[in-house]
Amino acid sequence: MKVILCLLLLATPILHAQKAKGGGKKAVVKLTAEPVKATEVVYKTTPQGELKLHVFAPAGEVQAAVQRPCVVFFFGGGWKSGSYLQFVPQAEYLATRGIIAISADYRIQSLHKTTPDKAVEDAKSAIRWVRGHAVELGIDPSKVIASGGSAGGHLAACTALCAAYDAESDEKTISAKPNAMVLFNPAMNIATLFKQRDTGDNSMNLEMAEAITPNNFVSKDTPPAILFFGTADKLKAGGDEYVAKAKTLGLRAEMWSAAEMPHGFFNKEPWIQVTTKQMDVFLTSLGYLGGAPTIQLPEKAPALVKE
Repeated sequence: MKVILCLLLLATPILHAQKAKGGGKKAVVKLTAEPVKATEVVYKTTPQGELKLHVFAPAGEVQAAVQRPCVVFFFGGGWKSGSYLQFVPQAEYLATRGIIAISADYRIQSLHKTTPDKAVEDAKSAIRWVRGHAVELGIDPSKVIASGGSAGGHLAACTALCAAYDAESDEKTISAKPNAMVLFNPAMNIATLFKQRDTGDNSMNLEMAEAITPNNFVSKDTPPAILFFGTADKLKAGGDEYVAKAKTLGLRAEMWSAAEMPHGFFNKEPWIQVTTKQMDVFLTSLGYLGGAPTIQLPEKAPALVKE
């Protein structure tokens, strides 16, 4: 198995399609001029099909003695649509900075006819698979970062905070809890949003909503986190609630906001460059990266505000 995975990581680079199934948007923004090798690995087989990790590795030979940090990105789309392509720019950039960066597939309603609990299950499976294959991937299992945007940010938070919905096929002795979180406008108060929903939404019930509400489970062992929100995003209230709870417990939780920006601002220029640079600074402060960010900001780029 180790030999097979090493060969996969040294395989011919993937040519990423400009559009993916499930409502994926074009991945056209480039945050680095350096070429980045990418490979695919199946991490889970479900009744609805195989799920893959799209792995972006630093350039150069794979060295068994080198253990790099690893980030796993989960795309947004309300657990209904989306594609791993959303976080290809950020993954490519972090790979040039020395991190093994992974953009993960997970089950969504439009492709797999599944509900949000299955997405949570898959996110946990992805983190466990990465840790369980740390040697083959060349990563440090104590430096695993969960990241994502919107519903994907919610999934990343769930891997750290929510105990419900573990796959029967998962190796439960391997922790699904990441060591850090980078969350782009995540949905943190699902139960509150559920109670405010249209009655025609049958994607979950209140029991599920409570079980996958990250804010319900903030504890003293919650990993450090950075959150990005536009001030015009209604989901920011859940982020504010999370930060307040985290700080009460003495946890590190940074909130960075973009004035008057709506939901999803982070993935559009120039904010994609601005938020990616701040992500770099955060990961450097944790000791996961070294040196200054290499990303170039557009001229007169707007600034984030730390709250």
